Order: sequence, then structure tokens, then C-alpha cells
Amino acid sequence: MCVAMDFEERLNGYVQLVNEALQSYLPETDVKQREILKAMRYSLFAGGKRLRPALLLEFCRVSGGDLNEALPFACALEMIHTYSLIHDDLPCMDDDDLRRGKPTNHKVFGEALAVLSGDGLLNAAFELMLDPGKSRIRDDLVRRAAFEIARAAGIFGMVGGQVIDLSLENRTPEIDELKLMDSMKTGALIAGACRAGCILAGAPEETLRRADEYAAALGLAFQIRDDMLDVLGDEKEIGKPTGSDEGQKKATYMSLLGAKECSRLISALTKRAKAAAESLNDGAFLYALADTLAVRNR
Repeated sequence: MCVAMDFEERLNGYVQLVNEALQSYLPETDVKQREILKAMRYSLFAGGKRLRPALLLEFCRVSGGDLNEALPFACALEMIHTYSLIHDDLPCMDDDDLRRGKPTNHKVFGEALAVLSGDGLLNAAFELMLDPGKSRIRDDLVRRAAFEIARAAGIFGMVGGQVIDLSLENRTPEIDELKLMDSMKTGALIAGACRAGCILAGAPEETLRRADEYAAALGLAFQIRDDMLDVLGDEKEIGKPTGSDEGQKKATYMSLLGAKECSRLISALTKRAKAAAESLNDGAFLYALADTLAVRNR
């Protein structure tokens, strides 16, 4: 019980810390281009779980780093994640009308401003990470962490995964193709968060290796659970219509393996993530997070 209470308290603390920092980093400003700031803030504060920032901050903490110094990087990750969702929802991609129970960005602000607001968030993320006035962390660690996040978000990570996703439309992929796509589209930014947190704290290579093990298992379990929720989830709780993958004729773990095998895989992957967490100094939060995400309903 104590562990569960500590987990909830720390998670809520990370969410509050990140939300307050994001408000200060991207304030409402009365400038000529204020409409794009409004669009950026609309999606950024639409109620995300702040999973990636929490992972960065926690890996920084268990590696002995300073959370306040790492905070700009945590917020930058959320900006990058949010930009990807805005672009994912566009008619040329998934063409979704709802995100987190609210109309998607392009439904509110139009397609052109939605594209630009995603671009704005991506650039703001790198401005934030590379601003010399935002952190006292050593320059070489800042560059390494920013590189990890850039690579995780780019053509060898999230963007590349989206390209593979588009290439799989209207055909049934092999399960290994699906795993590769998801390791890039979903898993790469999760891994980037974990690695960047370690790097900012100056952690040794062994800790980075454990972070990779944890992130790989957690990221795949997270995506499989997403696929299950698209079929079995509650639309009100998820904040968007279920069945969208089937409607778009997308191959998913559910369509290829079924619910029983998906549940078995999530259990095995969660066990692997928890084993990696146990090997870390004070990995109780990461251990509990893996359990929590395995049974999440949104």
C-alpha cells in the first residue's frame, strides 16, 4: 500500500511540475501570431498523461540528477509528443475528429494552422532544450540528451515508424513488421525519454543499458494495450471513438493475435520491464508504473 501511495504521489507531482513549467515556457501572449500560440496550447493542455516527461524525470532521479535542471527536457518531450498527435490526427494521416474527448486541433483551427502548430511545438522543444539560460547541466550532456531526443523523434524513430505505418495500409503485415513499426513510432520516444534522463544525470553505461531494457518492454506493452483499448475500451474514458483501427483497415496486435495472446504478451513484457526496474537504484516507481500501464483504460 505504501508503495502504491508513493507511486501516485510522485506521478501526480511530476504531472504538476511539468504542467506548471509548460505554462511558463509557452504562455498566452498578445502578439500578432497569437493564433498559433492558442492552437499550440489547445493541444498541449488537452489532458495528456505526461508519461514521457515522467519517465525522463524519474530516470534522472534514480541516476542521481537534478530534476529542476532536467525539467526543460521533460517539457520538450511533451511538446514533441503533442506535435506528433496533432499531425497524426490530420485528414492526410488518421483523419480523427476527437482527441482526449475534445475536437482535434484541425477541427478547431483548420488544417493549415494545425500543421503550423505542430511545427511550432517541435521547434519550441529544441529551443527549450538548447537554450543556454534554461539549465546548468554540462554542455556535453545537454548535447547528448538533445541528440537522443532528436533521433527518437526523427526518421530512425517516431517519424520513420509513421512512414512504415503508411506503407502497411491495405495489407496484412508480418508480426515482426508490426513490432518494428511500433518500436519506432511509439517505443523510440519512450526510449529517448529514459535515455535522456540518464544522460542528463551523467549515468554510467550500465544504467543506460537497463533504461533501454525497461523502455523496450514498456513501449511495446503500451502499444499492445492501445490496440486492445481501440477494440475493447470505453469511448468516454478513452476520449475518442473505438474501432478506428478496423475502420481504417489497419493491422494491429488485436487483429493479428487476438485479445488472449495480447494479454499474455503484455504480462510477459511488463514482467521484463519490472525486472529491469528492479536492477536500478530505487526503481520502485518504475516497477509500479509498468504494472499501472499494463491495465490502463485510457
